[in-house]
Amino acid sequence: PDIRKQYDILLDELRRYNPEMLDKDRIIAISKSDMLDDELKAELKELLDNELPIPYLFISSVAQQGITQLKDTLWKMLNG
Repeated sequence: PDIRKQYDILLDELRRYNPEMLDKDRIIAISKSDMLDDELKAELKELLDNELPIPYLFISSVAQQGITQLKDTLWKMLNG
């Protein structure tokens, strides 16, 4: 329910594991998005746009949704 709090917890774990990783570009991949209806996905987009300072993608490996976009985005981030 509190996306920003969860994100901050993950960043703290990353900082404790390897602080140098915090300097890397980040993206959030929201998996199992095939289970979300359009209304819930729209609500999540609004929440993410307001709460998180980084880009995000909705993906589903089962439905093969967003996988190509994720790969392309990661490629650009690594080779940008």
